[in-house]
Amino acid sequence: MNKFLLIVASLLIVFSGFSQTDDEPVLWTQELHKISETEYELVVKADILKDWHVFSQFTEEGGSQPSELIFDKVGEQYELIGAAKESETITEFSDVFEVNETFFKEKLTFTQKIKILDPKLNHIDLLVYYQVCKDVCIPGEKEFVFLIGEEPLNLEEKTIDERSVILSEALILDLKNKDLLTEGLEDTIDSKSSLWMIFALGFLGGLIALLTPCVFPMIPLTVSFFTKQSGTKSKGITNAILYGFFIVLIYFLLSLPFHLFDSVDSQILNTIATNVWLNVVFFVVFVFFAFSFFGYYELTLPSSWANKMDNASSKAGGVIGIFFMAVTLAIVSFSCTGPILGGLLGSTALAEGDVATNLSTGMIGFGAALALPFALFALFPAWLNSLPKSGGWMTTVKVVLGFLELALALKFLSNADLVGHWGILKRELFIAIWIILFVLLTLYLFGVIRFPHDPKNQKISTTRKTIGLISAVFVLYLSLGLAKITNLKLLSGFPPPDFYSLFQKENDCPLGLNCFKDFNEGMAYAKKVNKPVLLDFTGWACVNCRKMEENVWSDPEVYKILKEEYILISLYIDDRKELPELEQFDYKYESGRIKHIETVGQKWGTFQTLNFNAASQPYYVLISSDLEILNSAVQYTDTETYKAWLLQGLEKYNN
Repeated sequence: MNKFLLIVASLLIVFSGFSQTDDEPVLWTQELHKISETEYELVVKADILKDWHVFSQFTEEGGSQPSELIFDKVGEQYELIGAAKESETITEFSDVFEVNETFFKEKLTFTQKIKILDPKLNHIDLLVYYQVCKDVCIPGEKEFVFLIGEEPLNLEEKTIDERSVILSEALILDLKNKDLLTEGLEDTIDSKSSLWMIFALGFLGGLIALLTPCVFPMIPLTVSFFTKQSGTKSKGITNAILYGFFIVLIYFLLSLPFHLFDSVDSQILNTIATNVWLNVVFFVVFVFFAFSFFGYYELTLPSSWANKMDNASSKAGGVIGIFFMAVTLAIVSFSCTGPILGGLLGSTALAEGDVATNLSTGMIGFGAALALPFALFALFPAWLNSLPKSGGWMTTVKVVLGFLELALALKFLSNADLVGHWGILKRELFIAIWIILFVLLTLYLFGVIRFPHDPKNQKISTTRKTIGLISAVFVLYLSLGLAKITNLKLLSGFPPPDFYSLFQKENDCPLGLNCFKDFNEGMAYAKKVNKPVLLDFTGWACVNCRKMEENVWSDPEVYKILKEEYILISLYIDDRKELPELEQFDYKYESGRIKHIETVGQKWGTFQTLNFNAASQPYYVLISSDLEILNSAVQYTDTETYKAWLLQGLEKYNN
C-alpha cells in the first residue's frame, strides 16, 4: 500500500501544474554584470513566498537538500573564480534531522564570478537545484541562460504588456458591501457530519475487507496466538487491543503524505477531481483493480517485505513485536485491501472539503473496522466458534467489489470527458454502461456467469440471491432513470448532469434554466432587465455542484425563483477550453509572480480568488448589476436554507 500511495503522490506532483491555484513559492530573476573584458559576475535572485524557505548551498550534511549551482562547460570556455557567494541566511536546529540547517527566507541571492577563456563564448548555461520548504519540502530546478556580449544582459523583473494590463484590471470588481459575503454566513452542510459520513464509508470498507480471503482466516489465528502465547488472559487481551491500535495507526500513517502535499498548496489534491489526464489514470488504475478482484491476476507486494516484518516481530517481541505483526497484516492483505483502499481514495477525492482530512478520516475508519474483531474476539474468545468457515463466499465478495470498482472507475472517465469537453460519455451512455455492469453482477450472483476462481457446481446461498435481487432492483431503478421516468436523485453527482445529454443540444445550463457563462454578458443582461444575479462558481467535475442542482435547484419553489427572479451566471472553474488568442493574457500578482491565463477555467478561477477570496465550488453569490453584494455567500447547503437565502437577497434588491 505504501507503494501505491507513493505512485499516486508522484502523479499528483506531476499534474500539480494543472491546479487552479498557481502560486509558486519561489520567483526567480537573473542579472549579468561586466567587470572587465574577460570577467563577469553572474547573479541569481529569488523572492520566496511568505512562510517558505530555500536551503543554502552550505547547509549541514544529514539534513535537507542543499542548493546546488551547476555550470555547463566549465574549464572549456570559461572558469569559475572562487565559490558562489550567498546573501544572508538563517541557521536553525532541525528536530527532524537533528542537525543545524541553513536557509533563506523571503529573498536569496547567489553570486558567481567567472573568467572567459574562449573569446567566441556568447552564453553561459546555469542550472540551479534547490529545495523549498513549508512543513513539507519540494525539490525544484531552474535553468538560466546568461548572454555574453557587448551589451551585458540585465534581466529585471518581468513585466506584462499593455493588453494584459487592461484585461487584468477588468478581472477586478469594485464590489459594494463586500464585507457582507462573510457576515452571518449561512450554515452549509456541517463539515463534521460529512467527516462522520467519510468515517462510516471507511469503516464499511474495512468491514468488507474483513470478509475477503486475505484477512478473514487471520482473525482466529491471530486471536488464538495472543490468548495462548501471552501467559495470562488479561495479557492476551491487552496485546490484542494493542495489535488493533497499531492496525488503526498504520492506516492513518498511510494518509500523512497527502497532508504534506496539501500543505504545499491547498488545491493540489483537488486536481484529482478536475485534471483530465489524472482522471484517466485513475480510471485505468481502478479497472486494473477490478480485474484483480475478478481473479484474472493477483496484486501482491514483494513477499520479502512480509518476511522481513514477520522476522522483526519475532525478534523484537513486546510492544515493538506487536507493531511489526500489524505491519505484516497490512502487507500480506494488500491484494484484497489495496483495491478497496483505492476506492476509498477515489471517494474522498470526490467528496467536498479538505481531501487530506477526508482521506485520514476514511483511513481511520478502515483501520478501526479491521482492528475491531481482533479486540472483540480477544475479549470474548468463545465468539470464535460462531465465525463462519472460509469458503467460496469470500470469492463472491471479491467479485462484487470488482463490479463496484468498475462503476467507480467510470466516474473518473466521466470527469475527464466533462472537463475536456470530449462529448463522448454523455449521461445516457454512462447510465447504460452502469446498467450493463449491474446486469452482469446480477447474473453472476444468480450463478449464470462465473469467474476463474469460482468453484464448479457452487451452491447459490440465500444471502447471495438476496444481494442479486437488490442488484436487479438497482438495474430497474437505473432503467427508469434512463427512460426519464424517474430523476435518479439518489445518484446525484455521479452520472453526468442532465444537460450533458445526447438529446439536449441547445441548452447546456442546469435543469434547462437560461444561464450565461460569461460574467460581463450576464451582468449586462441583468442591467437591461433590471434583475439581480445569482453568480454560480461551479465545475464540470464538481459532485456537490450536481447535487445542489439536482436536489436543491430542482425543488419547485427554488426553481421558480431561479427562473423568474434571478439572472444565472455559471462560471466553470475547471473548464479546460482555451480562450480565444486575443483574450489570453498574463496576470501579474502583487508579489511579482506572473500567471498566464489561457483557459476559461483559469480566467474564472482567478476571478473568484481575486474578488471573493474563495477557491471552492459550489460557491454562490447574490449580486446586483451595480456590483452590490445582496447577501452572504453560501456553498453546499439544504433546500430550505437555500430558498431562504435567495428570498433574503431578492428582498434586499427590491428595497
